This record gives sequence, structure tokens and C-alpha cells, in this order.
Amino acid sequence: MDRKYFTINEDGARVAHELMSFSEYKSGSVTAAYHAAVDAAYDIADNVVDKRPDDAERAYIIAERYSKKMADYYNRDISIGKMCPSVMISGGSNFPVKKKERQIAAWDRNQEFYTATQKLIDKLNHMLNGSEVIRSNDEKAIEKLEYKIADLKELQERMKSANKAIRLKDTEHGDDLLREMGFSEDAIRQLREPDFCGRVGYPSFLLTNNNANIHRLEERLESLKSVKEQGTAETEYNGFRVVENTEAMRYQILFDEKPDADVRSVLKSNGFKWAPSQSAWQRQITTAGKYALDKVVSILKDLEE
Repeated sequence: MDRKYFTINEDGARVAHELMSFSEYKSGSVTAAYHAAVDAAYDIADNVVDKRPDDAERAYIIAERYSKKMADYYNRDISIGKMCPSVMISGGSNFPVKKKERQIAAWDRNQEFYTATQKLIDKLNHMLNGSEVIRSNDEKAIEKLEYKIADLKELQERMKSANKAIRLKDTEHGDDLLREMGFSEDAIRQLREPDFCGRVGYPSFLLTNNNANIHRLEERLESLKSVKEQGTAETEYNGFRVVENTEAMRYQILFDEKPDADVRSVLKSNGFKWAPSQSAWQRQITTAGKYALDKVVSILKDLEE
């Protein structure tokens, strides 16, 4: 599996270093530290795959997520480092004490972000050791939904925080907060530039749409969890049986003998497809799928009478 790395602002790292130290910055050192941290996560993911091949996709999704968040952490650290020089570099005369206090507070918040990010390493270790809490049979589907929801919630908070920073009367402080969040100088300029309606920052419709997507995915997640918790169920009929396969998330109809052309036509017209690997006619478990299943079962029962 190829390892995915994100770009570290090496030019910014050099500037931040020069604002804090008289020593020469070693080119690529922050990128090297970032790669080392990410490689450690991917090493655990590789071990998970060796020990638990079925968890390969999930392990690498977590490793890539860790890679992205650690890039955010290092780039934020660089941006924060550029906010204010060390007193040793600038000298004590007219030293911007308030700005230094904001810088220290920003570093503290970024450290909290780092600590939260390390929980992804804990999750990989839980997978490796078999101690991960399994909430459903179809782990991958639920895991992907959970990650998507987490990403959208993170985006929502990022947009809200950016808008709050932009609306501060102290523009310099607002820009410092935006840099702390990882926004580039170009991105900050774009956020502050009014759109065709005179709006600055992220327009309200973006937050509204994103929030609607969060609620939609949360409802889907809860529905999926509810189905999984019920487990697989089978119902026998004359000449066929119906399986609610919650592992595959499919309604399945299995016949004792190959159904004739009329029956196949009924199945196809109601969205059921032949799955040779399952020896069944099936369609996805959804509200519409349940309606179609009940309709087909009713027709098949009538045909048997």
C-alpha cells in the first residue's frame, strides 16, 4: 500500500525557526519529522493487515487520516511560530507582549489538537491487538460513515471559527487566528474579499448545506446500526425463502428451483438482481427495498396458490 504524505510548509518552517533561534535551520527537518510520525502509523497499519487482512482498508484509511491531521499539526505549528519572534531575537525594547501571549495560547491549542490526533494511533493499536470495540457486523460501512461525519463536523467548526476570526475588530488578531488554523496568506485574502453579494468569509448557505449533510449521514448511520443490531433473519415460503442478510446489507430471495421467465420478470421489475456468488436474487436493504420485497413476496405467494 502506497503511503500518502501531505505537503509541509518548509519555507515557513525556516522563517519560524529564524524567529526563535540563532542556529541555522536544517532544510527539510520538519518534513522529516512529519514523515517519521506518519511512517510509524503506516507501520502499525501494515502489521494490522498482516495479522487481520479483512481490516486492511480500514487500517489504511485511519493511517491516511492520521497523515492529514499530522500535516495540519505541523503546518499550524509553523504558522504559530511566525506570529511573534523570541525576545532573544527581537530584543526587549517594545516587545509585543500581547502578541506573544496569543502565540503561546495558540501553541497550547495546537498541542491539544496533537493529543487528540494520537487517538488514531490508539485505534490502530486496538485493531492490531484485537481489542477494538466492534459496533456492527459490517464494520467498513459504519467506519466510513463515521469518518465522513467527523470530517464534515471538523469542516463545520473550521468554517465557523474562520468566520468568527474574520469578524473581529482587531484584524491583525483575526489573521493570526486564521494562520493558526492553517490558512495560507492567499486563503486569508480570499476569505476577506467580499463576494458578489458583499459577503466575507464562508457564506451562510455553505454552513447550512454542510450541516444538512451531517444530519443526513447521521440518520443513515443510525439506521444502518439499527439494521445490523437486528441480525440476519430468514423466512421460509413454499418454493423459496427470504433472507434479510444484514452482513451483506441485502434482501435476498433464494428459490428451490430456477424461477421461470415470468417470475424473473417480476424480480427484475422490482429491482432485484441475480447474484451468482450468493445464488440469490437480491437488492439493497432500504425502505424502498423493503417495499419491493413485500410486493414480490406477495406476488410469489399468489403464484403458488
